[in-house]
Amino acid sequence: MPKIVQKKVGETPLEAIKRSTKEKATYAGRLDPMASGKLLVLIGEETRQREKYLGLDKEYIIEVLLDIETDTGDILGLPKEALQETRLSNNIIQKALRAELGTHVREYPHFSSKPVNGKPLFVYALEKTLDTIEIPTHEETIYHLELMDTRFISSAYLTNYIQDRLSSIPRSTLPEKALGADFRQDEIREEWKNLLPNTCRGFQVLKIRAVVGSGTYMRTLAMRLGKTFETKAFALSIHRTKIGLYRRLFSIPFWAKLY
Repeated sequence: MPKIVQKKVGETPLEAIKRSTKEKATYAGRLDPMASGKLLVLIGEETRQREKYLGLDKEYIIEVLLDIETDTGDILGLPKEALQETRLSNNIIQKALRAELGTHVREYPHFSSKPVNGKPLFVYALEKTLDTIEIPTHEETIYHLELMDTRFISSAYLTNYIQDRLSSIPRSTLPEKALGADFRQDEIREEWKNLLPNTCRGFQVLKIRAVVGSGTYMRTLAMRLGKTFETKAFALSIHRTKIGLYRRLFSIPFWAKLY
């Protein structure tokens, strides 16, 4: 049977696997470095069955921060601030969440590992050559979105939170990290430092439970919500809480299988 590993913020999936087992292993359903939560790990002979597990549904708890966006859709990106201070009512938020439900054709995130002509999309993004290719699309299905909470945080709190999260990312000297300058850590930290000390204000944060089909990106969901609210937004945190099969029986949703 597959093994569930709790991936930490800052880890890559491979780092989480190495921490949890010394056996030959792989994962089904990746998590971005800044995301945490359940990672489905296949060990030994089970690695040959990887395709069987790639289509599983997921549940996430995400926090969407309004009025700032990043080029990656999460903390590990270059930030830009909106010249406004958004305050949304629950009714407006609920309406936007309902509009996201269903199956839609979406572009892959520019900062993703989706290969194009044998090269991951994020490499084109780092090279600034995305205009030379056609961005591939895929279907994303969102079964359920629930607004769990809204809160406001200060720019001072956000500064500390961002720097703490970024400090969790280990440094690497691997050649394959050279183009991205080790996730562009130094550049990203500097941009956040330049942005936030000049900002004395509050930011609205939406806490959302999302039940989605395989391959649905929480980072781009956060960015789309920002556009819907006519501002900017990014995923302040992403935590995967469930992996399995989400089904409906007589319009009643339930998890038919959980790992």
